[in-house]
Amino acid sequence: MVQIPRLDDLHPDGVRIIIPWDGMKVGMSVFVPCVNTALAEKQLSKIAARRKISMQVQERIEDGRFGLRVWRTL
Repeated sequence: MVQIPRLDDLHPDGVRIIIPWDGMKVGMSVFVPCVNTALAEKQLSKIAARRKISMQVQERIEDGRFGLRVWRTL
């Protein structure tokens, strides 16, 4: 079964990543495992602009996985 990404889902590597945006308060963070971090950042920017929130993004390796750590700042 193919999962079609929704408006606020990420899919930088072709795999749907669901982030619980409504439950994400200022100061909270989430790790997004992905290879194509540039596309993930682009998708995050669009979502943030649409939701009128600010985020800080940092490329990292966590628990042996490459991806982005995303903090909600506003």
